[in-house]
Amino acid sequence: MRRSPLALIPVAAALLLAACGSSSASTPSASGSGSESASATCSPATLETIQKGVLTVATGDPAYPPWVEDNKPESGKGYEAAVAYAVAKQLGYTDAQVTWVRTGFDEAIKPGPKNFDFNIQQYSITDARKKAVDFSSSYYDVTQAVVSYEGSPIANATSVADLKSAKLGAAAGTTSLKAIETAIQPTTQAQVFNDNAAAVTALKNKQIDGLVVDLPTAFYLAGAEIDNGKIVGQLPNSASSVEPLGLLLAKNSPITQCVTGAVDALRADGTLAKLQDQYLAQAGAPVLK
Repeated sequence: MRRSPLALIPVAAALLLAACGSSSASTPSASGSGSESASATCSPATLETIQKGVLTVATGDPAYPPWVEDNKPESGKGYEAAVAYAVAKQLGYTDAQVTWVRTGFDEAIKPGPKNFDFNIQQYSITDARKKAVDFSSSYYDVTQAVVSYEGSPIANATSVADLKSAKLGAAAGTTSLKAIETAIQPTTQAQVFNDNAAAVTALKNKQIDGLVVDLPTAFYLAGAEIDNGKIVGQLPNSASSVEPLGLLLAKNSPITQCVTGAVDALRADGTLAKLQDQYLAQAGAPVLK
């Protein structure tokens, strides 16, 4: 399951437009806003938010690209910052009616009262987490990718078969590790690390040939963390390699259905796809056959 990129340094629900209304699509604004606001059923005047007429959104501290640029979610730049403002607009909030708070990744998953209306911080939607919190439908379906370095034994791999004999690694308990075991099935057992930071160190020291992480993290590692880093490619989409991320809300939140309806509308009108193209460009990450 995804953790915040903070760990890297020193480390579909049914469409609920009947409940929340829908609207015509429009071009995203500079702040990342998408479609026109939802119906009055899901509006600032009726939604039971922490502060009346205000949408309080949480993210990590710090928050990293490509999710949030310059650690400033209020700028609306970065995929998750832009999605948050798009959801807000879909619900009828102006940018000025959105306020941000910061939370730890694990802290927000714990049962109990929240100081936010929803939290956007790369939370995988899992049955275990649903026991403690609510989720919207997925705002991004993450694929898994293999990161290596120029000159490695798998640097020029073009297929999953080319990875069979590789020494691969991933963090314990992650979708990435499951993808190695089910999608690649290497002849050498995957090395399991306590976290991504330890796995990155092993790759830098060439103790493994490649590291499997989600695609946006792969871009970050290859470009900023690993000398001569390279994304070998994306693993083919499958139940084991695709990871849905959802907006996290308090358990039984009165706004869960409206937030889900907003996410669904943004997916349907193409806003999410536009923002993914803008912030999560997949150039340089071919799909391994």
